Amino acid sequence: MSIIKTLETDIKKIIEDLGYSLDKFTLEVSKRKDLGDYQINDCMNLAKAYSKNPRIIAEEIKEKLVQDYRLKNINIAGPGFINLSLSDKFLIDTINLLNEDIDNNIDKKEFKKIIMDYGGANVAKALHVGHLRSANIGEALKRLARKLGYEVISDAHLGDYGRPLGLVIVEIKNMYPDLPYFDINYKGNYSEIELPITNSDLERIYPVASLKSKTDEKYLDEARIITTKIQNHEKGIYDLWKKIIDISKKEIKEVYDKLNVYYDLWEGESDASEYIPELLEILENSGITKKSEGATIIEVKEAEETSPMPPLLVVKSNGSYSYETTDLATIVERKKKFNPDEIWYCADERQQLHFEQVFRATRKAKLIDDSVKLEYIGFGTMNGEDGKPFKTRDGGVMSLNSLIDIVKEETRKRINYDIVAEDKVEETVEKIAISALKYADLIPHRTTDYIFCPEKFSDVEGKTGPYLLYSTIRMKSLLLKSYEYKQDDYIKINNDTDRDIVLELLELPNILTKSLESKSLNDIADYVYTLTNKYNKFYSENRVLLEEDKQLQESWLVLTKVVYNTNILLLDILGLMVPEKM
Repeated sequence: MSIIKTLETDIKKIIEDLGYSLDKFTLEVSKRKDLGDYQINDCMNLAKAYSKNPRIIAEEIKEKLVQDYRLKNINIAGPGFINLSLSDKFLIDTINLLNEDIDNNIDKKEFKKIIMDYGGANVAKALHVGHLRSANIGEALKRLARKLGYEVISDAHLGDYGRPLGLVIVEIKNMYPDLPYFDINYKGNYSEIELPITNSDLERIYPVASLKSKTDEKYLDEARIITTKIQNHEKGIYDLWKKIIDISKKEIKEVYDKLNVYYDLWEGESDASEYIPELLEILENSGITKKSEGATIIEVKEAEETSPMPPLLVVKSNGSYSYETTDLATIVERKKKFNPDEIWYCADERQQLHFEQVFRATRKAKLIDDSVKLEYIGFGTMNGEDGKPFKTRDGGVMSLNSLIDIVKEETRKRINYDIVAEDKVEETVEKIAISALKYADLIPHRTTDYIFCPEKFSDVEGKTGPYLLYSTIRMKSLLLKSYEYKQDDYIKINNDTDRDIVLELLELPNILTKSLESKSLNDIADYVYTLTNKYNKFYSENRVLLEEDKQLQESWLVLTKVVYNTNILLLDILGLMVPEKM
């Protein structure tokens, strides 16, 4: 239990021992620092419940609180607001406890096993700027949930089973009709065939194939047939499909590695295919499917609903399976393999209807227990300075690699080449650029659209990733220079600047909990910026290594160490990588 949660638990018990019942109790951070650090606002509600004057209740509580060494300056304002501050002794004990282990400032949650589905890259297509938010938000939520005590299994869940792959193979067939994959009489080993296709080729092929399919019905029909052949594991076509998957997946992994995003599972829609027969049997036995124009559907609209809710398509009229069907089969698979308590899906807000249909069909078919929570975590779009989705100069969809390169070029202008070793420049530039990109993406609430400005978010001043990295590196540098000085104990608080940092550190567990509950990282992004700003104010006011008061110097070094460790913890949760120098 965190330090502030322990204090809240103790105060709640004091109030209950006075004969008052509270469902929950929290100390509210005071907006009037002249009155105290925190405020207790429960006396008015207790007065209503117990038909007493709130001021009398406040006086009773105050009389008990003044006996606690951790508290000081306890005063009552208005009708019964209790203001209080934390004693210097308690704050000193707090920093020493955090110096022992930063995890002493974290509230672990009750254990849960969670499957996290985020990323959603499509095979044979270039990752574009739209893929950033899913990977970035999902990765940070995964790290946060793990830090707070959950077991999290992350899945990239690749789009590898639908018509886009059918289109790609049709176009490859047009380009290389003599490939053995298209010869029904071929008896050789498909794995030994050298495919004359690179990932760059695949990224060019899909747009061409997609454009052709919009005007050539015969071309589109062939893609549909090939898609069904892939799903039926037909010899030759299925083997070519596997080769394409391997080529594309390698490139996708490399981009995600750049973003400091890692998955436990690299499964796709296709991995659920073996569970489709079982799924179809469950659906048929449940009696919730019906035929419609040659297709099989599930009505998911509730009787009392007036707004449109289209049915979920299970099997298309041509015999192939829908995206929704593979998602349902994936739920069957995940139940069998992992038996999770919750499944989280992180995808952009345009997919809200899809997940609502899938969740409703899952409940109707009883694919999982009612106790298993299914949660859709939607997010807005990253836009250019014109307020529209980020594009290339010619108006095309910008690849994620291209966006990274733009930010790297801005970052390169700000590197201090006098201190960064020549052989570390590229690594440093990439770490800072990725951090700039990721932090800018996490500042707004996840549901908010935002404008990304490479110049602004690459700056080392202001609310940016580079600013946080630079400040954290400077803390580390100070600690390295002070290795010969004693830094074992926090002994004294010098002034309000020091005190303000300690009070800010106490807010960490509340920030982490709030972020987990909202499934958004903006509170953590704001908090680490605020904490860093407060430390930088302290740093500018004091010359730590030249301080003659050795007890004060030791205290300042311990405080620096705790803030540094907190920053490292939070930057890691956000997925930001800290270079050695910049």
